[in-house]
Amino acid sequence: MVSKAVFVDRDDTLAKDVPYCDDPDKFNVYPDVPAAIARLNAAGFLVIVITNQSGIGRGYFDVETLGRVHDKMLSQISAGGGHIDDIFFCPHTPDDHCGCRKPEIGMGLQAVEKYDIDVSQSYMIGDADKDIEFGEKLGCRRSIKVGKGLSFSDAVEMILDD
Repeated sequence: MVSKAVFVDRDDTLAKDVPYCDDPDKFNVYPDVPAAIARLNAAGFLVIVITNQSGIGRGYFDVETLGRVHDKMLSQISAGGGHIDDIFFCPHTPDDHCGCRKPEIGMGLQAVEKYDIDVSQSYMIGDADKDIEFGEKLGCRRSIKVGKGLSFSDAVEMILDD
């Protein structure tokens, strides 16, 4: 069965950006995010986090620490009724010139293959130009840039109205 998904950036999209966050106590999702993700879940979308995490490649924290931050994120979203289906992260620095660091689409291609996603029926939500470029390169139906007065919940409403 072909799936549809909403790909989401993590920092400044689901939660305030804490540069190179190496402590789960510093990480908190925005208050509106869990309920908005629950709405996507109820509408039949997979919700997949796509995040650059060059702090690993820079040696600021390790994969286990990132896992603890993500465990907190998942717990907060679950407590609010939402569910993240998967998290893909790029551990590389920009100097590595890898194929997975946004705006490159390696993480998206992995998700598409793993979940049999129809990108033409899928969306990208992020706060940066590289997120929008990622969605466009991947072939998403639409990419929505949050910030400057447009919240994550607003973006979800736009998707559900589309």
